[in-house]
Amino acid sequence: MKFILGRKLGMSTIYSKEKGALNVTLVECGPNVITQVRNTEKDGYEAVQIGIANPKRKTQSEKSRKDYLKIKEFKGELKDKKTGDKIDISQFEVGDKVKVSGITKGKGFQGVMKRHNFKGSPHSHGHKHDWRAPGSIGSSFPEHVIKGKKMAGRMGAERSSARNLEVVEIDKENSILYLRGAVPGVKGRIVEIICNS
Repeated sequence: MKFILGRKLGMSTIYSKEKGALNVTLVECGPNVITQVRNTEKDGYEAVQIGIANPKRKTQSEKSRKDYLKIKEFKGELKDKKTGDKIDISQFEVGDKVKVSGITKGKGFQGVMKRHNFKGSPHSHGHKHDWRAPGSIGSSFPEHVIKGKKMAGRMGAERSSARNLEVVEIDKENSILYLRGAVPGVKGRIVEIICNS
């Protein structure tokens, strides 16, 4: 199992002779440090906790969380690795299929048409200034709005995963992975990359 934390740089287009133009997301996988190794004897399960180093901090220690932009625990075992060791993108290969998880773009408070794809009211027959309203939200019984009703509210800023993204190119010099397709989140957001192969 391969895993790493990275920072989304944005999207670009690269060209290959076999596949033509490819839309790719660039993810900078800066130095990842193992902050903790969990084992069956002590913790009851196998896992590795890694952190992506904060470039503003010159020295990194396992104890201070301020030294890392994000710390994440991945279930699985890394052979011959101990606390303090670094993980880089050399573990990945071109052609690997990865799952990328992160927090999606926040879109603020939105109405039902944008948030839930409601079609809206007819633009005639007494619907003046009422085209984007949700319509009836209740019933005669049980005389309250049922929990989970599709209504206006905050949209986005939720955890999401993009699966089966292909590693198209690897820039080892700058620690950048080129992933075919879109990745959750805005530019600069930390994402988790997992490859089960």
